[in-house]
Amino acid sequence: MKKIVVCYKWVLNDADIRVNEKSRDLDFEKSKGQINEYDRNALETGAKLKEASGGAEFVGITCGADVENSAKDALSRGPDAVYLLNDASLADADSTTTAKTLAGMIRFLGEADVVICSEGSSDLYAQQNGPRLAALLGYPSVSYVSAVSLDGDVLTLNRKLEQGTETVTVAAPVVISVSPDVCEAPIPSVKQILGAKKKPAHALTLEGVGLSADAVKPLTTVNSVKAPLGNRKAVNMAAGGESVPEAVAKLVKQLAADGLLQ
Repeated sequence: MKKIVVCYKWVLNDADIRVNEKSRDLDFEKSKGQINEYDRNALETGAKLKEASGGAEFVGITCGADVENSAKDALSRGPDAVYLLNDASLADADSTTTAKTLAGMIRFLGEADVVICSEGSSDLYAQQNGPRLAALLGYPSVSYVSAVSLDGDVLTLNRKLEQGTETVTVAAPVVISVSPDVCEAPIPSVKQILGAKKKPAHALTLEGVGLSADAVKPLTTVNSVKAPLGNRKAVNMAAGGESVPEAVAKLVKQLAADGLLQ
């Protein structure tokens, strides 16, 4: 095995997102960027595969708008280098756009033996990137991967499914989508953070990877994003001095009237 590529996404920290109570609009002004939490497990899987392979090249790739600040964090998690494609036109990228761009980046880098994605992102969680990317590259796709082992160029993968666990073997090249169960994602040590400064971060462009702005136009349009309503009726079923049995009967009747009971 010669090359391992891990795809990661730079997302906003949802803990810092504020909600306008009147309009329910989301305020991202104070929210800072971070590597998608699920992708941290993917990066750690890449680091473990590099070790198991005896020294395969391990690179991280990302695309989007304003992704430059992701390099230091990503490099501290194990990659030998990262490749960033920063373009304002990718600010509204959907799953199709993202997969096309990442596929173009991987082709530019040369054939990868293993491409690792997480099952989803903490902002959209569309769960489409891995399979779409595999289709574009012409690689087999294995999703819901909860354990990985390597023997030469053959991977043994455990897939955690609803009805149990499936074990499959697949030869490289392959795209795998890993779940958080695949491994723990440790916090980078001070040594790793300092070492990240010595590793290269390469900037790519759409044109440089053989894509045009028209080719990566999103197929979906987001009109607005609103916070969910959290209003409660706060109805007191014993406001008239009803006994407990009477209040319960009244509650059941109200729930049935609201269509909440079958």
